[in-house]
Amino acid sequence: MATLTGVTQAAEPVAAVPYTTQSTHYHWASVDGVKIFYREAGPKGAPTLVLLHGFPSSSRMWDSLIPLLADRYHVIAPDYPGFGRSDAPSSTTYHYTFDNLARSMSGLLSGLGVNEYTLFMQDYGGPVGFRMALNDPQKVQAMIIQNANAYTEGLGAKWAKIAEYWKSPSDHPEVPEAFLGYEGTMRRHLGDSPNPDRYNPDTWEDEFAALSRPGQQAIQSALLLDYQSNVASYPAWQAWLKANRPPMLVMWGKYDPSFIVPGAMRYKDDVPAAEVHILDAGHFALDEKTEEIASLTRKFMARQQK
Repeated sequence: MATLTGVTQAAEPVAAVPYTTQSTHYHWASVDGVKIFYREAGPKGAPTLVLLHGFPSSSRMWDSLIPLLADRYHVIAPDYPGFGRSDAPSSTTYHYTFDNLARSMSGLLSGLGVNEYTLFMQDYGGPVGFRMALNDPQKVQAMIIQNANAYTEGLGAKWAKIAEYWKSPSDHPEVPEAFLGYEGTMRRHLGDSPNPDRYNPDTWEDEFAALSRPGQQAIQSALLLDYQSNVASYPAWQAWLKANRPPMLVMWGKYDPSFIVPGAMRYKDDVPAAEVHILDAGHFALDEKTEEIASLTRKFMARQQK
């Protein structure tokens, strides 16, 4: 196994991971009048892992991982408003910003009486989770990052076009069209991977079907426009990381064209003890590295309990 400044560049042998037959439970809870769907598994007295999904997925993206963690950990995986099986109220009754998504997730956890947890953040889970951490730092025991960006160095080439859209949305209708289109939905999974046969086409077919539901174009376009607030918040998130240095595990699929590998490396500048693994996978690394991600997560979590 080759390492460079504490960053794992090649996969280490994956230890056997227990698989629990304990069923995942499926719930809804009301948060400020919005029904939030969430998956829950594992013993409630155990350390809690909150799995925050990316775009355009839902808590369903964690289906393969949850049984590999739930024998030892209490796992909660919610759908944001406008995603998955949670309510998708119109923008006249719910303002679709990352501030509000984070507020809804914090409200869900508070209502469930979950006051200490590790955040596992993928893609959109990053801006949601970092807001939760900055708003309630005493609740966050550790952070797990999987292609969730917090540095300009991590922005892939396509973000230059998206930045043009932020400046003048009416001049660039092609940006949200591509962002929400079938090809873009497929490419988020395949990325630049040399192993396309490892990816289940049902995943992006289902995601595109979800994006095609009534109201989704307005919801997702609003969040794409608001994503500029995340880039503007990077310095604040970095300052918080540097000041607090939470225990951190970074797992990064190197074939991700959206969030590129330099973004993973930058976490060590602010959290020098961060454990960083560059995986032979894409943006949704669980598509092909489920066991490796589960093994790394279990080892990291076990160290936090010592």
